[in-house]
Amino acid sequence: MKSKASAPCKVILFGEHFVVYGIKAILGSIEKRVTVTTTSTQEKDITIKSKLGEIKIPTSESYEKIHSPLIPFVFLAKKFVDKFNHKGGLEVIVDSDIPSGVGLGTSSACCVAGAASISGLFTKYSKEEILKLAIEAEQTIFKETSGADCTVCTYGGIIEYGKKDGFRKISSESEFHLVIANSLVPHSTNKIVSKVKKFKEQNEKTFSSLCENESKLIEKVNHAFANNDLVSLGQSMSENQRYLKQIGVSNEKLQSMIMLAEETAYGAKITGAGDGGCIIALTDDKNLNQTIDKLRSQNNECFSVKIDSKGLDTF
Repeated sequence: MKSKASAPCKVILFGEHFVVYGIKAILGSIEKRVTVTTTSTQEKDITIKSKLGEIKIPTSESYEKIHSPLIPFVFLAKKFVDKFNHKGGLEVIVDSDIPSGVGLGTSSACCVAGAASISGLFTKYSKEEILKLAIEAEQTIFKETSGADCTVCTYGGIIEYGKKDGFRKISSESEFHLVIANSLVPHSTNKIVSKVKKFKEQNEKTFSSLCENESKLIEKVNHAFANNDLVSLGQSMSENQRYLKQIGVSNEKLQSMIMLAEETAYGAKITGAGDGGCIIALTDDKNLNQTIDKLRSQNNECFSVKIDSKGLDTF
């Protein structure tokens, strides 16, 4: 028996870090995917294979004893082996279009595709049920996850997300491209989230003011999407970047890439945790190639993507 699923990676267009503290964020899934294939085996082992490495454990072993970035898959595999009293084992193969740890939601896409692929061997779940499973899996590596990343990876398109209100789809007729450039600076999401928390605790008044500004910015962005106003969206991106810089999640390398992209793009900012990873730059057909050429002129690794509207796919 075999079950296969894929989920798109994502970018945070607006609101990273602030979403943890109750401000809404806007995210988009992108046309780069993670595909997970799960096969039932005779051996009583759980085997996970990916570009991050390989892990093999007995089905009887607790996932909590595992110290590996592949723990979400072990968690999911164990959950279904136990729930359905599976007598054999599972082999889970993970294939990703992009590397992990660059702020493009690879871990969330892995959790969503993993939840759908592994559960698909045993039962048929709705997207809502798969999303719940995926968030539980992601919490094994990011305890403070807002759930936003897994949500957009499940449903696709562009969404507005709030921890209290859930999500809503944003319809946009804008034919825009996002140029993604990788700083090649490694980072730890957990460490950066802790860093922002410390900033908040030491600068309560400033952080509160930034949250208010971010909330107003999200309203402005919704209006820009409704009016297909790329100029306003780009300006909002650059404004959001100033807030992120203020809370300490940017750095010299990211800032230089952003300034370079802004010479031709409508706007640019980091996406994801920051302190490394990637930036995104908003373009359309008119300035797409110029922006790519500009970034590559300084030997930056970059590529362009469009918004993925499909979300989770099982087959």
